[in-house]
Amino acid sequence: MTDDAARPPEPAPRTTAASRTMLSHIMGPTEVNLLGTVHGGVVMKFVDDVAGAVAGRHSGGPAVTAAMDEMQFLNPVRVGDLVHAYAQVNWVGATSMEVGVRVMAEPWNEAGTAPRHVASAYLVFVAVDDKGQPRGVPPLVLETDLDRRRHAEAEIRRSHRLARRRAIQAARAGAVGGTGSAPEAEGADA
Repeated sequence: MTDDAARPPEPAPRTTAASRTMLSHIMGPTEVNLLGTVHGGVVMKFVDDVAGAVAGRHSGGPAVTAAMDEMQFLNPVRVGDLVHAYAQVNWVGATSMEVGVRVMAEPWNEAGTAPRHVASAYLVFVAVDDKGQPRGVPPLVLETDLDRRRHAEAEIRRSHRLARRRAIQAARAGAVGGTGSAPEAEGADA
């Protein structure tokens, strides 16, 4: 058996449209905070759900959240709002993908009201096999100018993420005698 025979076949390239997904949810009274607006964590979970569906569709199997690169809350979400989360793959690497999510909300009782942009997020997913190990993902086909713009912006976010990680690792390597933090807090270091 040759090395080529042992390797799994390369996945076929996929377009952004092939895995693009939208989820909708009416926000209920159990999802609100003391101010009467929906908890940010509820919106974040909704974002992670739709992004995970897109990552799984693009990669052709399970994918796990590796990072939430950015989450912006732009407007409050209220009880009764019909919330829509739109997601698509913006960038792919060998085993990872960036998924962009745009969240829109509209009042359930005001027909004809234009949806308002309430949140945006960028998440990184890693495709995994049945043993939880990273596996290859299909290359991304960029069909439109918007696809190409999103891809270029995703590469900027990735380079910033990697530069930040290198700078933190260098700072930790240069630190003498530790941070002086409690042992429990050390687990928070990523």
